[in-house]
Amino acid sequence: MAREADVDNNVGVVRDEIAGRLLDPWSTAMLVEMELSRILITETQDQQLIELREVGGERRFPIVIGLYEAAAIERRLKGVPIRRPQTHELLAQTIDDLGGALEQIVINDLREGTFFAQLIVRQNGSVVAIDSRPSDAIALGVAGQVPIYVADHVLDEAGTS
Repeated sequence: MAREADVDNNVGVVRDEIAGRLLDPWSTAMLVEMELSRILITETQDQQLIELREVGGERRFPIVIGLYEAAAIERRLKGVPIRRPQTHELLAQTIDDLGGALEQIVINDLREGTFFAQLIVRQNGSVVAIDSRPSDAIALGVAGQVPIYVADHVLDEAGTS
């Protein structure tokens, strides 16, 4: 599901100057900037782990993902060329061909042990939030060094220090 909001060029995602954190344009949740700190791939198991680290802070945020998603993140981080586009390359190219730009990834919720994320895409002066799995969003964003944000309430529930 995608949601769209018309915004001025200066609004889109609003920076809270006091806290220095970003606000999701569709909620009042405070967002914390994170960066990918490591990928743990164990080829003998289906579940892999990625860890995000708070930029300028102490908190860490682990996410269990599938082997294929972990391999896609690792491949895109390393810039390994492929002969044919895979899902993440296809989506990146589609966003680009439609005149959009992936501006940020937001991990915005945790419900019943499942994380939820959004791709925040700007297209023709509008911002579109597209629902995504966090692993797919991160795989899409790492090649373009797209910033990753996690809602404070998700960090409070699932993060570590």
